[in-house]
Amino acid sequence: MDIPRSEYPRPQFVRDKWLCLNGPWEFEIDPADTGFERGMLERPLKGKITVPFCPESKLSGIEYTDFMNAVWYRRELTIPPDWDGMNTLLHFQAVDYDCIVWVNGIEMIRHRGGWCGFSCDLSTVAQPGEKAVIVVRARDLKHETNKPGGKQTYNQHDNHRCFYTRTTGIWQTVWMEPVHKIHLKRPKITPDLTNSKFTVTLPITNSRPGTKVKITLSDDKGPVTNVTISADNDFTPSADLLIPENRLRYWSPQDPFLYNIAIELLNSDNNIIDAAKSYAGLRSVSIDDKAVKINGNIIFQRQVLDQGYYPDGLMTAPTDDALIKDIELALQMGFNSARLHQKVFEERFLYHCDRMGYMVWGEFGDWGIDKDNPQATYITQWLEVLNRDYNHPAIIGWCGLNETWKEITDQNDYLNDLTLGMFLAAKSLDPTRPVIDASGFSHRISATDIYDSHCYEQDPAQFQKEMSGLKYGNAYINKYKSDNDGCVPYNGQPYFCSEFGGIKWFPEEMHKNCNRSSWGYGDGPKTLEEFYQRFEGLCNVLLDEPNMFGYCYTQLTDVFQEKNGLYFFDRTPKFDSERLRKIQTRLAAIERQAISTGSKKTAKQAQPQYTKI
Repeated sequence: MDIPRSEYPRPQFVRDKWLCLNGPWEFEIDPADTGFERGMLERPLKGKITVPFCPESKLSGIEYTDFMNAVWYRRELTIPPDWDGMNTLLHFQAVDYDCIVWVNGIEMIRHRGGWCGFSCDLSTVAQPGEKAVIVVRARDLKHETNKPGGKQTYNQHDNHRCFYTRTTGIWQTVWMEPVHKIHLKRPKITPDLTNSKFTVTLPITNSRPGTKVKITLSDDKGPVTNVTISADNDFTPSADLLIPENRLRYWSPQDPFLYNIAIELLNSDNNIIDAAKSYAGLRSVSIDDKAVKINGNIIFQRQVLDQGYYPDGLMTAPTDDALIKDIELALQMGFNSARLHQKVFEERFLYHCDRMGYMVWGEFGDWGIDKDNPQATYITQWLEVLNRDYNHPAIIGWCGLNETWKEITDQNDYLNDLTLGMFLAAKSLDPTRPVIDASGFSHRISATDIYDSHCYEQDPAQFQKEMSGLKYGNAYINKYKSDNDGCVPYNGQPYFCSEFGGIKWFPEEMHKNCNRSSWGYGDGPKTLEEFYQRFEGLCNVLLDEPNMFGYCYTQLTDVFQEKNGLYFFDRTPKFDSERLRKIQTRLAAIERQAISTGSKKTAKQAQPQYTKI
């Protein structure tokens, strides 16, 4: 049987033994969320679904797009007998929105939030060679409108404007792996370019006296260095992996080199208890006046906004190759980076970004939350994202909120507290990357690392006027904001227009049979040549602004009714990629400044290179 999405789901922390549980599961929709009372936990379910695709998607075999308050999953399996003597961990990479998992009738775990995964240990309910009956109830209650769902349409039945088909239930890989009672947990790997080293922090479950950890760093020539450290008494050990000068190699968009890291957990007799493989890229992100530098070099960030939707899988890519293709499509057009917009992308996408040198900004899918009634779960879910994705060298910044605004006359401005909490969570967990407090409108923390704006002005001449204040120390904020929404003044931070363009291009004859009207920003061009001229004019405004460190064009692909992508929703081309590439890849003003100050190497390195796989 072909298992869908059968590739290893956690490339940053790999064990040799594992079992993919994707494929057919029993399934049933629970319209009124009364299934528990009606005994659905104890009985077989009436239908079938293909995991990991959500029931709204075509690939699931269900394709039901109305509201589903709850859905149930059930699967019977036998834990592999050759895992004898081991504990079995059951992993869910992502389930939307809140979830309970039972195994053999025993509740194992509850999790809230659709963006990150969770795990449970089955050793108390099923041993290797024994049957395990896994039952999952996932709820996405229609009346509960206070949940971060990104671009999912949460208050209407059908898609509209920039809101898309919902995702309910399991939408990423389900899998199991065997571990010893004493075992490694995911390491935290911090690159230190200044001191030519990685610092590796290693949480360990059930550590015992005499336990040790051996860490080996390798490159394409073989082992570079290794260290062995004590891991006694449940503390979290940490080790520095020093790299000699003759083996130094930085990670960059031009050379996305990754070191291999092998981790072995040893008992007091030096026998291996647990082993895992990881990787890391040696790179730094720093701020120098108006510039955001990678490894001390100015690289103008030519970002594209990527929402990660697919016609047949919705938020789930149909194949691993589809993840790779999206990166290749962006690189072909001259983009060197992406804003991963209103969705926490799966780990394998970030792995491909790491190895292909594709810089990305990690974002929380916060749309759908009630900013008048913020809840602790927002920050909890954000911390899960930060913890999961900390090690990826391709991630060069974080953004927890998007397009927030509040009137200053509000009596209880809880949005300030939420913005500060999300910002401090990112800064505390990860001091190595810049953080945007809230993208677009409005900035509410004067100490935000990055200041940005969203502007969909379609006339390049008017766009020039709106972006021209930086030389006077004035930043365009957003013309849609209220004069009283409490946006703090610009304080000289690195600045970029993090949403622009959005040029609507979907000729009428191409969608005359579409049952949804097309949508985009402003009036679309009347001819293809007019599109190219507008695209070039808008890009030139930002490329020629010497105080601009980058931009983000909306968007990579069409998504359902939103017709402002550079590719159609099925990833077929709309435009001449090479022509758009030439428009984008000329030196930006901030790169030309590097040449004028004698840093020719820096400017040359800033030009994005298309990586073929």
